[in-house]
Amino acid sequence: MSFNSARQASHFSPSPFFYFAMLQTAAAPRRAMTTKPVPKTPVDPQAAGPMLRYQKNLPKLPVPPLAATMQKYLQSVRPLLNDADYEKTVQAVQEFQTKGGVGEKLQERLLARANDPSIVNWMEDWWLDQAYMGYRDPIVIYVSYFFGYKDDKLRRTPAKRAAAITTAALEFKRQIVECNLEPEYAKGEPMCMDSYKYMFNNCRIPVKPSDVEESYDPIKNTHIVVARNNKFYIVDTVHNGKQLSTTELEAQFSRIIEEARGSKALPIGVLTTENRDNWTDYRQTLIAAHPENKELLKQIETSSFMVCLDDSSPVTRDELSRACWHGDGRNRFFDKPCQFIVFENGKAGFNGEHSSMDGTNTARLNDFVCTGLLRNKIDHGSESVRSDLPAPQVLNFHINDKVEQAVSKAEANFDKLIAKHDLTVLAYQSFGKNLIKKFKCSPDGFAQMVIQLAYYRMFGVSRPTYESAQTRKFQRGRTETSRTVSTESINFVKTMEDTNASVEQKIASFRSALKIQGAYMADCVNAHGVDRHLFGLKNSLQANEPKPTLFTDPTYAYSQHWFLSTSQLSSETFAAYGWGQVADDGYGCAYMIKNDSLQFNVASVKDLEVAGKKYINGTHQFKQHLEDAADDLRDLLITEVPAQPKL
Repeated sequence: MSFNSARQASHFSPSPFFYFAMLQTAAAPRRAMTTKPVPKTPVDPQAAGPMLRYQKNLPKLPVPPLAATMQKYLQSVRPLLNDADYEKTVQAVQEFQTKGGVGEKLQERLLARANDPSIVNWMEDWWLDQAYMGYRDPIVIYVSYFFGYKDDKLRRTPAKRAAAITTAALEFKRQIVECNLEPEYAKGEPMCMDSYKYMFNNCRIPVKPSDVEESYDPIKNTHIVVARNNKFYIVDTVHNGKQLSTTELEAQFSRIIEEARGSKALPIGVLTTENRDNWTDYRQTLIAAHPENKELLKQIETSSFMVCLDDSSPVTRDELSRACWHGDGRNRFFDKPCQFIVFENGKAGFNGEHSSMDGTNTARLNDFVCTGLLRNKIDHGSESVRSDLPAPQVLNFHINDKVEQAVSKAEANFDKLIAKHDLTVLAYQSFGKNLIKKFKCSPDGFAQMVIQLAYYRMFGVSRPTYESAQTRKFQRGRTETSRTVSTESINFVKTMEDTNASVEQKIASFRSALKIQGAYMADCVNAHGVDRHLFGLKNSLQANEPKPTLFTDPTYAYSQHWFLSTSQLSSETFAAYGWGQVADDGYGCAYMIKNDSLQFNVASVKDLEVAGKKYINGTHQFKQHLEDAADDLRDLLITEVPAQPKL
């Protein structure tokens, strides 16, 4: 699999299938925890702490039976192909799984890798390299993701809001460092918590041909980096052995805002928006400019996290989303996994680097921050400010002509990249999870069918669709691809558009499609999908071996060309959530299912061209189709809901 196709298959695992109710349970008070059923997974008495008490005993990522994957693969591509192309694919599959053939040999190699006691997860290293670290396009747009927060009515100034967010984030970090964070659960069983080690004091480092992830001591490195007017400041969150209170942090942020007032600095941070090979070269250029520059970079890389104090004031959902997604590219350091962003008008959000950590982790972090502040569950410490608090330290990089040229090129490339992309948000207020449950169907499946119906109405055809499914029930599990398009889903969208179809026929087709989507998702969560198994088989080929017809068949590439890349993460405290498309003739469609509302983030290139046809306002057109599809499904299914008595 190419770097690009592997990345497409991963995105957006900034949001694998997200059981938000599960996370709420995991974060609940101790009294509520006692009502949970005891997991079957044994507790490790030697674990470093409660967070990792199940980790050692989680099952390893399995390798599905070859025959089962081949059958599922054919079922998944059948609705995408005409008869002639399907027959070619059937032949390729039959050839691949011939007894004693190449498929069996690759399966044996993959099983041997999976059963190797020295390998925790057979997919982990391959996936990290090919889907992320070896991927060379800019991480902004193509890899990074974002959350936008609802307004904080008590904290309307940037310094005050940034301070509160920082205190809450530091509390979450403390629970991770002390291994006291309660594990997450799915259907009563614990999930892998290993990737939380990449959340704080971590940084992606540009290297050719594949980047590396560096982790640093979270106890020794207690500082954060604050960006303001393109300058970077060091703020140590511990002074004389005591963590800074929220009031003290507010004082530090206020000092930074005042000190940075005036002209903006040369934006060193924009270098992180570049193509990874370019950024690798530029990083060396920066280090070569002066011996101190390497140490200044190190202070950013080792920091707990970033706090970006932007001077912009986004108002609309679209503006907030774009500001959190990429901003102006200057007042950031996109290689950090966690960047909390606070704007001049007090609005706030988050930008995440995706390589070593998926969206469920940072969704939990951000919900912890927002919910904790909203419910006054965060200890803010003393309201006084110590007189001996050291001033924030600005990082003064040494600049020469080569560095200035690199920054200028990065700025131009970033601005050009952003100008090519569009984003809009559908905040659908008519109903949400509460009503969908009355329809007796999965809220996630409902949202998927809304997306399918909207796409069919816009393009007149169904095309390959990716939905992220998490496999964190396994050791170091990440994601699997749930293929949404099925024979049943195509029958559903066609029936919905059939003016002669009855209400009963439309509902029946909807429920059939929903059942198949749910079953495929369930298989994926159990690591019995198609895409990761095929990825493993392909990577089991030796360098001198020819590719089997299965992998050269055009269907293989087409079925992984995600015209729709979709995923759900939900929190009542989020105002925005999204990421970019993975194919330039497709959409990135992130969605939230809240109690009484739905939200879809639609991203694509501005001049969208699909199958030779141009859609000049493609994001907004698709947004309207989503709204209409949600309305129509509500009107259809409400006919089955008993009328409520009038009060």
